[in-house]
Amino acid sequence: MDLVHGRTLEPDRGNVLSAAPLPADTIALLTRIVGTAPQPADLWIEALTHGSTGAARDYQRLEFLGDRVLGLVIAEWLHEGERADEGRLSQRLNALVSRQSCAEVARTQGLGPHIRLGKQARDDGGADSDNILGDVVEALIGASFIARGFEPTRTMVRSLWADAVAGKAGASKHPKSALQEWAAGNRRKLPEYRLVSRDGPDHAARFTVAVAIKGVGEASAEGSSKQEAETAAAAAFLERFG
Repeated sequence: MDLVHGRTLEPDRGNVLSAAPLPADTIALLTRIVGTAPQPADLWIEALTHGSTGAARDYQRLEFLGDRVLGLVIAEWLHEGERADEGRLSQRLNALVSRQSCAEVARTQGLGPHIRLGKQARDDGGADSDNILGDVVEALIGASFIARGFEPTRTMVRSLWADAVAGKAGASKHPKSALQEWAAGNRRKLPEYRLVSRDGPDHAARFTVAVAIKGVGEASAEGSSKQEAETAAAAAFLERFG
């Protein structure tokens, strides 16, 4: 741990996005999530920045770190609180640190509108993408680890994952997360999403997406973004087969 806090930040970090400071509403959101003011600001800007912006630094390195910290925190938590065998613990761990689980945490916290995306990525529904939302949550965990160390980060993760670890399923669970859980609960392979078509001009595009689970069936739906269409397709699948 001393190595993390004993070294200086990378020399180019101070110039990451200095021209684009954190908006007040983003500071308020991060303060609520993290439990303290997000300092240094450029570290947290990096955690919210997608590669589509063309910025010198995006969230990928922080996501790499945060993924490992998240896994350790959840593994310790499960070991502490459950008497299950190694196989069951591994199954629970994999579910809790999955991309869908991380994305659900991001949606619950309202992170989507605060992610820094390039225009095309935002138009394509990047602010509601499971991959991007999940990556950003892990990047924020990585940023917390660098800025504050392990103990405060553990506290943050335990707060964010409290309902998931307790096994509470909210009535408003996102359809893609609900479908993922339905597949796991029925011992089926993970849902597979496929872009069927993209029609219309860029400012009014319509996407049609199909989702299939092997051995069960397929459903399709459309939306104004790829992610919106995926969400609608997941809801349609659950209505038809769930």
